[in-house]
Amino acid sequence: MGNSSKDNDSATSADASAGDIPPSNSGVYSEGEKVLAYHGPRIYEAKVQKTEIRKSEWKYFVHYLGWSKNWDEWVGEERLMKHTEENVLKQQALDKKQNVDKNVKSGRSSQGKAKISTDAKMDKEDVKNNVSKGKKRKHDAGVEGSGTVEKLVKIQIPATLKKQLVDDWDSVTQQDKLVKLPRSPTVDEIMTKYLEYKSKKDGVAPDSIGEILKGIRCYFDKALPMMLLYKKERKQYNDSIVDNVSPSTIYGAEHLLRLFVKLPELLAYVTIEEETLNRLQQKLLDFLKFLQKNQSTFFLSAYDGPKVPEGKGKGKDE
Repeated sequence: MGNSSKDNDSATSADASAGDIPPSNSGVYSEGEKVLAYHGPRIYEAKVQKTEIRKSEWKYFVHYLGWSKNWDEWVGEERLMKHTEENVLKQQALDKKQNVDKNVKSGRSSQGKAKISTDAKMDKEDVKNNVSKGKKRKHDAGVEGSGTVEKLVKIQIPATLKKQLVDDWDSVTQQDKLVKLPRSPTVDEIMTKYLEYKSKKDGVAPDSIGEILKGIRCYFDKALPMMLLYKKERKQYNDSIVDNVSPSTIYGAEHLLRLFVKLPELLAYVTIEEETLNRLQQKLLDFLKFLQKNQSTFFLSAYDGPKVPEGKGKGKDE
């Protein structure tokens, strides 16, 4: 699952005033109720811990059973389903469709037994799903007592960009659409704009920022064909990246954002001092905020690219 939205939600809790909240039994779901909750392309067992009215809509604070409390979050009614036999079958069918190993799934459903190593391997290319669970797998599925978990880079992806990732996943995997290439602006151009932005804002762009951007570009070019593409995008990649062209000169913000889901996993294998790690996290967050600030300019609002050729649809690739 992706980053916890508790910080974002606490800021918005003021939207609900006491006068706007109807009696607790007015909501579809009640506190303490066991439910099924969508998170990314999958359905998880969860428990409603709080209910609240926000902007005239019911919101539910849920805990995903078998997962760390770091992943508790506020969700809308559209993300939840009653815990019925029919819906459990739907959950199982969806898990099967996503090629989830049954043992992994049953382990996820049991408190304290979320061992996700198999799931992590099988989801290598499922970036959207890693938005939901990528770093969580590292936190909860690591070897107990190894100490590696504490060294993970924590990247808090802003809520609007998390939604962007969800829409990205839906467009490619569910609607069979692709991002039309080459993109404008490209990854390289976005990084140049960020350097210009920092120079204008701070008077000078520190060398450290330039080095970080070079690192991001390097990671992007190497990681894109390995773990940032959905299966349906591979043919487009092979057609577009020829003659040693760098992906960062062809792809744009949509694929760059997917990298930030994977960065904690990639950087886990790099020895970084704690002080340097903290500075890196701050700079990565600042870059994400820059993407968020320019979201309407950098990201496509709809994927108008060609559909995936017949024979490579959902049933075959997912």
